[in-house]
Amino acid sequence: MPLSTGSTAPDFLLPATDGKTYSLATFADRLAVAVVFSCNHCPYVQAYEDRMIALQAEYGEQGFVLIAINANETQNHPEDSFEHMVARAQQRSFNFPYLRDDDQVVAESYGAEKTPHIFLFDQERKLAYTGAIDDNWKEPERVTQTWLADAIEAVLAGKPVAAPETHAIGCSIKWNS
Repeated sequence: MPLSTGSTAPDFLLPATDGKTYSLATFADRLAVAVVFSCNHCPYVQAYEDRMIALQAEYGEQGFVLIAINANETQNHPEDSFEHMVARAQQRSFNFPYLRDDDQVVAESYGAEKTPHIFLFDQERKLAYTGAIDDNWKEPERVTQTWLADAIEAVLAGKPVAAPETHAIGCSIKWNS
């Protein structure tokens, strides 16, 4: 089961495509932290990458950080390997950390089910929002509900999130057998 709103963010210590290792404490100065379970191969994630980059660009200076974590197994999905993650992050010019959860412990601790699956935490690292980025993965110009952006704005303003839970859509996380 995914974390429920109000839950404390599980910590992690994971390698990133930029050569660094990150934990939640790395982002202690951030007012809002979005942990996005992601990957390279999923068409839903690929469709959302520009929006993820845009969210980090728009809200990063206000105290927000987006952290993408790839936990997919790589035996059947070699395109999700760390080497391919490094290439994708460079090719797409990710402006956010892209982390590898090889043993899938972090994905399990969050109860992540999909890629992308969003977990937005406030400054106390309590879950303020979980679910989807918006209501139209295929056609960004037809989005009518910007759930994650709305939640980020609420958290940055110290207000409750109007819609704290939506249904995450995307590819299922590819678990180790």
